[in-house]
Amino acid sequence: MFEQMREDVRSVFHRDPAARNTLEVVTCYPGLHAVWLHRAAHALWRREWKWLARVVSNFARWMTGIEIHPGARIGRRFFIDHGMGIVIGETAEIGNDVTLYQGVTLGGTSWDAGKRHPTLEDGVVVGAGAKVLGPFTVGAGAKIGSNAVVTKAVPAGATAVGIPARIIVPLNDEQAERRQAMASKLGFDAYGVGQDMPDPVARAIGQLLDHLHAVDGRLEGMCKALQGLGSDYCAKDLPALRDEDFAGVCRDPGEAPRA
Repeated sequence: MFEQMREDVRSVFHRDPAARNTLEVVTCYPGLHAVWLHRAAHALWRREWKWLARVVSNFARWMTGIEIHPGARIGRRFFIDHGMGIVIGETAEIGNDVTLYQGVTLGGTSWDAGKRHPTLEDGVVVGAGAKVLGPFTVGAGAKIGSNAVVTKAVPAGATAVGIPARIIVPLNDEQAERRQAMASKLGFDAYGVGQDMPDPVARAIGQLLDHLHAVDGRLEGMCKALQGLGSDYCAKDLPALRDEDFAGVCRDPGEAPRA
């Protein structure tokens, strides 16, 4: 038991740069206190002392603001950062080295008996305010973005964001470069959207850029073919793209970010 508690303390130092010394961690980290009290409550629950287990769980909730049902199964080195407002349901299962931030709910979507809450495999990270609802599995090493609402299984190593949550598929280097070249040609700037975490609108725009790139290439091929036949049709200039046409949609490179 004491070895596991020392392991918990070491995991805090590993995942929280604000931790300065062992005394501070042991006395001032409610997430740690909630995990230790849950282990006591879970042991009572397994021995069928369920009322007493709920009393210990309720005391932990009162002390830490973290509600973990005594029936939930939690692995080693489970780290709750900040912690206030976390709710973990009765049939939730949490693997080793999992991290939860404040406001996370591991909840159910039905009142049926049996498995109702999610399973988080090893190394999962769930961002602040996220809701993971239902009896499915979040695969090892997966990440859930802040305030996401997850109602379906998440593959191992994937990242899920949004409401409802969607799996982010990172672009390969060639695809990202092609889209960036076409966006630069059009004067488009996907303001506020990182390439590693596109929202659905940015993804749709990216598909349009891919399509435009293909059309552009086809037109160039047709122009070369026409020129080979002696036509000067492709000598005509394309309509200019004016900055004012993109007002409120895109920003100039030197423009300060908007609030």
